[in-house]
Amino acid sequence: MLLADLARVSAAVAATGSRSEKTGLLAGLLRVAGPEEAPAVVTYLAGRLPQGRVGIGWSLLRDAPPPATASSLSVRDVDRAVGAIAAVAGKGARAERQRLVSALMAAATAEEQRFLRGLLGGELRQGALDALAVEGLAAAADAPPEDVRRAVMLSGSTAAVARELLAHGPAALSAFRLEVGRPVLPMLARTAEDVDDALDRLGPCAVEEKLDGIRVQVHRDGERVRVWTRTLEEITDRLPELARVARELAVERAVLDGEVIALDGTGRPRPFQETAGRVGSRLDVAGAAVSVPLSPVFFDLLAVDDRDLLALPLTERHAELARAVPEPLRVRRLVVAEPADTSARAAAREFAEVVLRRGHEGVVVKALDAPYSAGRRGASWLKVKPVHTLDLVVLAAEWGHGRRTGRLSNLHLGARRPDGSFAMLGKTFKGLTDALLSWQTERLLALSVGDDGFVVRVRPELVVEIAYDGVQRSSRYPEGVTLRFARVVRYREDKRASEADTVATVRGSLPL
Repeated sequence: MLLADLARVSAAVAATGSRSEKTGLLAGLLRVAGPEEAPAVVTYLAGRLPQGRVGIGWSLLRDAPPPATASSLSVRDVDRAVGAIAAVAGKGARAERQRLVSALMAAATAEEQRFLRGLLGGELRQGALDALAVEGLAAAADAPPEDVRRAVMLSGSTAAVARELLAHGPAALSAFRLEVGRPVLPMLARTAEDVDDALDRLGPCAVEEKLDGIRVQVHRDGERVRVWTRTLEEITDRLPELARVARELAVERAVLDGEVIALDGTGRPRPFQETAGRVGSRLDVAGAAVSVPLSPVFFDLLAVDDRDLLALPLTERHAELARAVPEPLRVRRLVVAEPADTSARAAAREFAEVVLRRGHEGVVVKALDAPYSAGRRGASWLKVKPVHTLDLVVLAAEWGHGRRTGRLSNLHLGARRPDGSFAMLGKTFKGLTDALLSWQTERLLALSVGDDGFVVRVRPELVVEIAYDGVQRSSRYPEGVTLRFARVVRYREDKRASEADTVATVRGSLPL
């Protein structure tokens, strides 16, 4: 399959708001791709690379050679080229990556270059997310969507399911089962405005602490323990203390869902970056385990002693969890059997407030009768977190890709310094509606002081209200801090840039 065919479908998917039309476009493309190319195609359409992160930043994509005049690149060519880029390491790695990226871009037409910039730069937003890819795959193979969805959940890989389904038909889906030693995509939560909103939507439920840690899935098979992250990256060797804890549990075989978190001497969470840095570090694991020990906290049990628990309601899964895991290793929770009761609601609100006072993120409210919907952001888990906002100044914006082509999208955000200049804190493209994208493009172009074809620098005059989940230290930005999960709330044309929030205000939000 030519990359041009994939790029055209990607653009068509981005251009339509119809879910059924998106599904039809994806199905047609996957039928043509077949079992060999479908794994790469379905991964690209979800905006990812099969190789994961390969060290290609915008600096490598900025100076692309002129586009080719005719289409010749195949999907396999791109997959091989990206594989070669991912394998580059050692002295001179950046120069070699630049050479390989330039060779790939030189073989691409203008349309293909636009697609590749979005894909390689992690900015391919076309509306073909995993859920739609699953529906397109089901339609391509004439398979029940719910069966394809379950296979993807249990395999942890849309690409693997695509290969088997298109090669062997719907019967191949029965081979994907929950197995100890093979990770499954974790169940995710939607958002509720507050605890009362969550109680109204769920009915009888459990209110659990939402820890600011790293999600882990732990598989134990006798003495063998393996650990995966939320994105199914294996991190077993990095967390020896977690493996030890798992071996001490009163089960021989189990699949557990939980988090690891770094706590201080009083039991309060240390800064999230310490937890993330510890999980991400492959160097001196023994020393890191001493300096930043991680505490496991489990909140679900997916399988135990060869029994698949996914279809059981939360009440029964938690009873099994309580038998397998001692209380100090389980998440704190409050069961609300009668959410309409005034005292029960008050108790749930107080529980959430206590969680925040302990320094944690918030709570997750879970329906007691809900099964574990692996890989889905289901309506039966609702997270409740406080919302923080800052008024920041737009310093620059990046030209968009996919459905945002031709509009300024990714905003560079700045806070005021004491001398009146602005320090960049990070970027965001989240929270922008089509109407807001069009408005900000026109407004920012009027403030432009430079455009290199990728980034438009602007006069620091436009104030934007940004919601964020927290502040963390970062050596990437000049003041050493950045925002976590920043998203646009609204523009504040009623405010002057001199009224924007200061770096000192942002620093004051850092965890102690």
